[in-house]
Amino acid sequence: MAFLVDTQELKPGLVIFRRADVKHRNWYCRVRLPKEDRYKTVSLKTADVDAARERAFDQDADVRFRIKHDVPIFNHPFSQIAKEYVEFQERRVEAGQIAPHRVRVVRSVIQAQLNPYVGPIQITLVGQDRWLNFPAWRQKTWREKVEREIEERKKEDCEQKDHKKKERKKQRKKPAERPLRVSDASIRTEMEIFRSIMRFAASKRHIPESHVFRDKISLDKVRREEFTPEEYRKLHTFARGWIKKAQTPVQTWYRTVAYNFVLIMCNTGMRPTEAKNLRWRDVAIRTDKQERKFVVLSVRGKKKYRSLVAVSSVAEYLERISAIAKATGPDDFVFTTFKGKRAGSLYRYPIEELLTESNLRVSSSGSRRSTYCFRHTYATFRLMEGVDVYSLANQMGTSVKMIEEHYGHITPVKNAERILQGLPGWEPITAAPQVVAETDRVNAESAKDEAVKSKGKRPRDS
Repeated sequence: MAFLVDTQELKPGLVIFRRADVKHRNWYCRVRLPKEDRYKTVSLKTADVDAARERAFDQDADVRFRIKHDVPIFNHPFSQIAKEYVEFQERRVEAGQIAPHRVRVVRSVIQAQLNPYVGPIQITLVGQDRWLNFPAWRQKTWREKVEREIEERKKEDCEQKDHKKKERKKQRKKPAERPLRVSDASIRTEMEIFRSIMRFAASKRHIPESHVFRDKISLDKVRREEFTPEEYRKLHTFARGWIKKAQTPVQTWYRTVAYNFVLIMCNTGMRPTEAKNLRWRDVAIRTDKQERKFVVLSVRGKKKYRSLVAVSSVAEYLERISAIAKATGPDDFVFTTFKGKRAGSLYRYPIEELLTESNLRVSSSGSRRSTYCFRHTYATFRLMEGVDVYSLANQMGTSVKMIEEHYGHITPVKNAERILQGLPGWEPITAAPQVVAETDRVNAESAKDEAVKSKGKRPRDS
């Protein structure tokens, strides 16, 4: 290094030097960590060379003591370690190990929550108390933020005395009201990232392994929000009229594709990432030993490739999309925009509009539904029909443990006949309808209605 002057090697791995880029004449020492290509540089705070040598040996001894007793050698604020963790995750994205979305979530949580909470604190001082108190701090700061926003809105409303301002206020879109409480699922995600950063710090020897948080996160896990058979029937019926109410050709196109996208997702159990990557070459029609047709989809997502099967009606939904799509070549994506480009959002806004207008956006538990709920609907309906968890896990590209953990509430319904057998007043219940059965039934009713309408429009004989 050009700014190092008067360098003296006291022993292999230990040198003292002065710096040419500072005004004072104090000495520094640099200690090499044993068996590592890393160094610790310390200001000795003296201009006397003999005193500098003595202090340098003290620093060398201190480093060796810390290594022997697993005491952190370096001390950095949490925010710096978090930054290094983000950089590490970005390198994993470049290597194709994780998705870019994961890094965006990590960076957002660090900037918005973790840095305000423990950012300036030295990483060695971030202890168990900080970990346990995070949920309470998170709820408190969020509630205060929402309350400030409410007060600011009230203040703005009081200032709207001018008629023109009132008119602008009417035209302005009203901001969505925020809940006063952060969901357990959100806090759980943030605490997992918190723990991952501490684990990363331990791997870099910034803290001992004993400092990594081991306690289980005592918060509810993300609720799998599926549709009930009745809700699915309502959504399916409502969507047909919803398409007809479109006001422009482009809106009609998006609503038609979004509707068939919902049907495909509910009948296959694909992940959104798998649907986003699906190309026309990945779709095949096969027949079984009884000459029954079924669809085979070769999907990829989460860096894994697999094949899943679906009923023949899925081929019909795909044909509807193909008939109006701008790009249908073998290498083109199945789910595209109106202009034929890959649908990055997977029709998020039309689907949100469909769920909102059909009053199905919010589940009975109070959680908002997303595109992922179609996958959960598929899993729930298949379990209600008696499909074993091993076959379902293989079809959905997940583990038996995951199926049992998130859909265990389906088991009593699935095994009702055996559980309730012999109890007075019990009559066997019929199995819940499959998604495809519901779809076919509603389609049949629709076709019947259309036939009646067309019959009524025939010209009379003269």
